[in-house]
Amino acid sequence: MIDTATLRRDWLSNPRADILAGIVVALALIPEAIGFSIIAGVDPRVGLYASVAIAMVIAFTGGRPGMISAATAAVAVVVVPLVRDHGVEYLFAATILMGIIQGIAALLRLDLLMQFVSRSVITGFVNALAILIFMAQLPQLTGVTWETYAMVAAALAIIYLFPKVTTAVPSPLVAIIVLSVVSIAMNAPVITVADMGELPEGLPYFVWPDVPLNWETLAIIAPYSLTMAAVGLLESLLTAQIVDDMTHTDSNKRRECAGQGSANIVAALLGGMGGCAMIGQSVINVTSGGRGRLSTFAAGAVLLILLSVLGPWVGQVPMPALVAVMIMVSIGTFSWNSIPNLRRHPWQSSVVMLATVVMVVATHTLALGVLIGVILSGIFFAQKVMGMFSIVRTRADQTATYTVTGQIFFASVDRFQAALGPESEQPDPADHVLIDVTAAHFWDISAVGALDKVVERMRRNGRSVQVVGLNRASADLVDKFALTDKTGVEIGLAPHP
Repeated sequence: MIDTATLRRDWLSNPRADILAGIVVALALIPEAIGFSIIAGVDPRVGLYASVAIAMVIAFTGGRPGMISAATAAVAVVVVPLVRDHGVEYLFAATILMGIIQGIAALLRLDLLMQFVSRSVITGFVNALAILIFMAQLPQLTGVTWETYAMVAAALAIIYLFPKVTTAVPSPLVAIIVLSVVSIAMNAPVITVADMGELPEGLPYFVWPDVPLNWETLAIIAPYSLTMAAVGLLESLLTAQIVDDMTHTDSNKRRECAGQGSANIVAALLGGMGGCAMIGQSVINVTSGGRGRLSTFAAGAVLLILLSVLGPWVGQVPMPALVAVMIMVSIGTFSWNSIPNLRRHPWQSSVVMLATVVMVVATHTLALGVLIGVILSGIFFAQKVMGMFSIVRTRADQTATYTVTGQIFFASVDRFQAALGPESEQPDPADHVLIDVTAAHFWDISAVGALDKVVERMRRNGRSVQVVGLNRASADLVDKFALTDKTGVEIGLAPHP
């Protein structure tokens, strides 16, 4: 049964703005989808039909209203060897398997891995994408006529000044329409959408991949499908987080994983390539007023209408207008506050952000940049927690008390064992040793193993040892994995108020 409140919120709360934003996105999708098809080595209709199918399906199945998904460069780059060596039919099969893997990822709740992506990594990801979006426009601004530069400047002026007059119509749409009229009327010597590649005619139709259904085919496509699924989910979940921040709303990341899977399966069955969320088009949508699922659906539906009915007119849209829109996107996407924050934030956070940016821009591989950022974040976090650790020794009669404070885990076990060295080497050795861990926590088997070694070493040197103050979680871990209870050493819980 359809929840009318959800239907009203996601589909009918902002219909005019959603549809107008969808029109802008549809026009911006055309040259990018053609470009991604060229990267993958397939016919332009493969990328265009994929964008239609993914956008329309994800509008129903996705977990982030207002986010745009379509054919993307991140996925196109992955499949180049597959198309070159085996043909486009294997691309369709790999895309179907990609969607299945993404559905499995949703069932396994792999979306929870996003919790390990720090804010510094997300900021670096956003800045890198903004730089890549701008760099992608440079070929359209190199070796061109002066009319191209004039049109880009005029389009940017309309985009930024028209909202001061009215916000009833998205300014990027106004810029595209005005420059298209001027270009056609003056027969301006500028590159048009049609110059980017042949636009398909007619509607997409159902097609089953013409590949053998055997283990050999699976062995060929599985590595590509796994990579496509991972890259697609990573980019989609990061983009969802960015749209969450822009709209001050939350998204259902698990549903987004499943939605991406279903959208890619449908795209492949309609003769399209794989795709995922697109931060550039999502920013265009949000800044143009798109908030609901209707905006995403409108983008796909309008793109289908443009291709099947208005193809000749769409082909005459000047590229300078779309370049200006993408420049606007790159400016709006970049986190400008991150520049002064380089001095205000901890240096570790700044290093993580810059490393993510540099790796993504240098390799054009989003997944690799994010992976580097996550690894650096983990290293810096481990170092920080490792530093929150101390051991103080006090002596009373024949008892030496070691008071342990902080976190004991794989990165701090060496310091733990060194600080609890042989009691016999102390200037005033005691016969009995009390290890008080009331203010400490044991996190893993490395920590338990370190405690084992310390207790066994002191016992072997003739000292009696007692460990007190274990909290419940640490005590459960010690009870399960420690060997100390087999050596006659007493380990007890300290009384708690």
